[in-house]
Amino acid sequence: MLFRMNLKTKLLIFFGWCSCTIAFGQLSTYEYKQELKGISGQWHTVTLPNQVFHNTNDDLSDIRVYGLTESDTLEAPYILKVASEKNSKKEIAFKLLNTASNKDGYYFTYEVPTTEPINKIDLKFNQTNFNWHIVLEGSQTQNEWFQILDDYRILSIQNEQTNYTYSTLNLPQSRYKYYRLLIKSKVKPELKQAKISLDGSVGASYNTYPTTFMNIKQKGKTTVVDIDLNQRLPLSFLKLNISDKVDYYRPMTLQYISDSVTTEKGLKYTYNNLYRGTLSSVDTKGFKFASTLAQKLRIIIQNNDNQALQIESAIAKGYRHELLVRFDNPADYFLVYGNKNAGLPKYDIQQITSAVPQDASSIDLGNVQEITKPKKTLKKPLFESKVWLWLVMGAVIVVLGWFTLRMMAKR
Repeated sequence: MLFRMNLKTKLLIFFGWCSCTIAFGQLSTYEYKQELKGISGQWHTVTLPNQVFHNTNDDLSDIRVYGLTESDTLEAPYILKVASEKNSKKEIAFKLLNTASNKDGYYFTYEVPTTEPINKIDLKFNQTNFNWHIVLEGSQTQNEWFQILDDYRILSIQNEQTNYTYSTLNLPQSRYKYYRLLIKSKVKPELKQAKISLDGSVGASYNTYPTTFMNIKQKGKTTVVDIDLNQRLPLSFLKLNISDKVDYYRPMTLQYISDSVTTEKGLKYTYNNLYRGTLSSVDTKGFKFASTLAQKLRIIIQNNDNQALQIESAIAKGYRHELLVRFDNPADYFLVYGNKNAGLPKYDIQQITSAVPQDASSIDLGNVQEITKPKKTLKKPLFESKVWLWLVMGAVIVVLGWFTLRMMAKR
């Protein structure tokens, strides 16, 4: 009985030691950690700071939350929440009542038979090239009209150099029974389609990043702008501030450096495309694209035969990233990252979101610390001094010589 108890105790100690060694060894495979401060409940949110993105994998697969106790390492499950736009668009039924024209232009009157509000009208025309200004009014009785948009510009340019159309009316949320659209044009607009809708999209929450212009140079008929964000960050929005007051419509490409190779002539960069579009004086809201970890950007603007634009500055933004973490056991918890071999974690809470609270309080992060690695013990040679090696070799030679002489003497 005593033998069994001793054996059982030894096995428990052995497996416990193994589990602790594996747990702490797992933590040492990461490069950085930050302490989580102020844990007071089961659920908390953690806002990821910029330095995390500079040192993590492209797909954020190596982010973990580990808790340390005296005898174990715990892994806390989390949900990554990216504060991107939540798009929703509801089309509103309507009918065209009449069309008319006078010296001011062409009128289109619509009736919306519901009390639904609207904030967007998408227009499509058979014409491929136009530059028109629009007035939009609303009324409940058609006796008195109230102005909603005035001198709103829509534009379409299609030729060998440019293919650009901007014909969407963005208006304040309005609730009228009748809408009257005036298109100021000398030729009759061939209105092919109109869609009235309520855009209920929820805007994104952005972090704004400082930008540094590395250079702006002209290459033939193109302008090349190099921008540095100073560290790798999740980028999803860019806007160029142009000082020119004239109209412009320039095809542009936004790229980022995805890799670099050292050659005899210096570093050679590999660029990937982030966005292709038109830099326009009509639509100056900026460009949105899929969130991508990037540091160095390149913007290529096709000027064709036009003068280069005067670029004053750039605004770069990225979605705010948060972790919603569940803490099941008391421990000293750390946010860890920096492991190129780590895969995306799979937690139950990522699939069962109905039990996840929406108002978890946020907690702070400590300073960035490098995770110390266990030192590899080098095996020392049996003989560190060459003198000992020569002495051993001499002794072997003497012994072999002695045995040889004895064998010869017997013969």
